[in-house]
Amino acid sequence: TVGTYTITYTATDLDGNTATASRTINAVDTTAPVVTVTGDNPATVELGGTYTDAGATATDASGDVAVVTSGDTVDPDTLGTYTITYTSTDASGNAGTATRTVNVVDTTVPVFTSSSTFVVDEGATAVGTATATDIQSVTFTISGSVLEITSAGVITFIAPADYEGSYITDDPSSLPYGGETVSFTATITATDASSNDATQVITVSIRDRGGIDDNVATGSGTGTATLGIGTGTDT
Repeated sequence: TVGTYTITYTATDLDGNTATASRTINAVDTTAPVVTVTGDNPATVELGGTYTDAGATATDASGDVAVVTSGDTVDPDTLGTYTITYTSTDASGNAGTATRTVNVVDTTVPVFTSSSTFVVDEGATAVGTATATDIQSVTFTISGSVLEITSAGVITFIAPADYEGSYITDDPSSLPYGGETVSFTATITATDASSNDATQVITVSIRDRGGIDDNVATGSGTGTATLGIGTGTDT
């Protein structure tokens, strides 16, 4: 028990004379409560999730003591590092503290919501638009040299779509003509502001628009090609 105590010492001789002395003893508490953080420390929260603080406990020789929470307010919608402080003060004014670090992070990759197949007419430049969902902003890139894409996801041909283009692996003389399509693939990457990325392989099909339009016999100039569908002159 905290307090001030007095002890008195008395000595008496054979003639009855007495003398006294006293000692003062102060029972004090100079020890701060021990604060223990409950749960994970550091704690991690996914961006856009929820955070419920697990709190802390405290022990002290004086008995039960309360814990008061202060410091940062964790915002699960904002990336960053937050510090929460727990303080316990006993009846003698001794204060003990402990802290918890909470990291709000984004480890979730974007999710594509756009189609992976596109069909365009020969000679067109516009292909379509890639879209993806993510809690943060997303930018797009694309592989290869035939297509280009804006950071917002708009896909176009660098040069007009060519049914007999070099990016089509088939021999032009073996291609079907009369509105059929030939296809090739490309890879789109969606990257969010935390550098999480996802990829989508797209298939782009080019539709023939009127028969052979490249000189497959000589490669350039004016020539005549016979492909089993009649004889035509192509420039």
